[in-house]
Amino acid sequence: MTQVRLDEAATSAPGPERKSIVERLFELRARETTVGREVRGGVTTFVAVAYIVLLNPLILGASADITGAKLSAAQVTTATALAAAVMTVLMGLVGNAPLALAAGLGINGIVAFQMAPSMTWAQAFGLVVLEGVCIVLMAVSGIRERIMNAIPGPLKLAITVGIGLYIALVGLVSAGFVTRTPDAAHSTVPVRLGMDGHLDGWPIAVFCFGLLLMTVLVSRKVPGAVLISIAAATVLAVVLHDGFGVGDWGLTTPTLPDSAVASPDFGLLGQVDLFGGFARAGALTATIFLFTLVLSGFFDAMGTITSVSAEAGLSKNGRVPRMGRILFVDGAGAIAGGLTGSSPNTVFLESAAGVGEGARTGLASVVTGLLFGATLLFTPIAGIVPAQAAAPALVVIGGMMVAQCRNIPWNDPDYTIPVFLTVALIPFTYSITNGVGAGLIAFVLIKTFRGKWREAGWILTVLALVFTVYFGIDVVKAIL
Repeated sequence: MTQVRLDEAATSAPGPERKSIVERLFELRARETTVGREVRGGVTTFVAVAYIVLLNPLILGASADITGAKLSAAQVTTATALAAAVMTVLMGLVGNAPLALAAGLGINGIVAFQMAPSMTWAQAFGLVVLEGVCIVLMAVSGIRERIMNAIPGPLKLAITVGIGLYIALVGLVSAGFVTRTPDAAHSTVPVRLGMDGHLDGWPIAVFCFGLLLMTVLVSRKVPGAVLISIAAATVLAVVLHDGFGVGDWGLTTPTLPDSAVASPDFGLLGQVDLFGGFARAGALTATIFLFTLVLSGFFDAMGTITSVSAEAGLSKNGRVPRMGRILFVDGAGAIAGGLTGSSPNTVFLESAAGVGEGARTGLASVVTGLLFGATLLFTPIAGIVPAQAAAPALVVIGGMMVAQCRNIPWNDPDYTIPVFLTVALIPFTYSITNGVGAGLIAFVLIKTFRGKWREAGWILTVLALVFTVYFGIDVVKAIL
């Protein structure tokens, strides 16, 4: 009898509390969050990032490859949603970080406007896959994390600001709000307002309407402000086109499809030629493209991961938990972007929107990724959104990124010129890599000639030399 009571007591005695699978995967209690907050944060991030499903087809579809072939909007939309869904879920499960991944703005411009005209789309996406392999190897070896830690904070902020100006300029140009002067080589004004120095036409009016609406909604912190504005501007464009016959919309005509729901078009999936670009464009040119992709993908993600993680309170002594895994998934995103035909995928700064709603773990990323997956059924909708309706998102989000200027130590002579060169050259040259390279070279030179070369460190010195070779590539070609 005594033995039975002892057994019963042992059975009923409190033991270690069992953790649910969600708790084990995402450490909700350790990060002082709940399932509800993570779900809310994940939905908010999706709403803030989902515009890329509409914009990426516009950017990639604006260029033709060397054969004159253009990408199908439906196929690019499917590829964009698929890659974003898979990689964002993977970030949640592996990196346990509230970071969404999707086709990177700026990097997709490199693929569309610099690479595609020199090779086929399959060959361009092959180089994207190779870029991802390079970044993954750098992440696994620890080199990428060491480089990230070596870049000074002000230069990281400058990269974010420069990218903000860059994507804002892309938005203004794609909408026709800003155009290139036809005889720019002999003109003192390389770009101008509208087509002839002033704004004219209903398509521009749609852009202005969308931009003003988005500005108001964002300033009032209305959830889904970006998507609401894109949808409202698209409805206006459809009414103008289908109801009143307004034309001159550019690449995408806003007309209603036969059905809003359709099966995803996976036509780009696996259409990759890994090494064909080296034969088509030449070994040296293809290597330069690959080098540019690696540098752009590397530095695009660097500032985003650091800033969003800090805002989420995940940084400890300036270091982010599971950074190695986060960097690995980010590198794998480039591989996924190449294999799906969506261009390199990278972490999105708009993930901060979800963090602001309480996201602290990878559970939020899983929610965001699943919502991206759901968009696969609505690819026909992308075909009705003109650039004039989607471009305001680039301008507004670019403005948000430029707000990081307030944290830059402009009065520090070690940073003033390097930061300025980084911020200015990214939009002025339409290249993230150019701005980053110029800033790093200037920083190392200033430190060296002020007798502080040890503060620059050997990693930044090597990077400065690499960028010097990059900028002097024509000289290298002549020598070789």
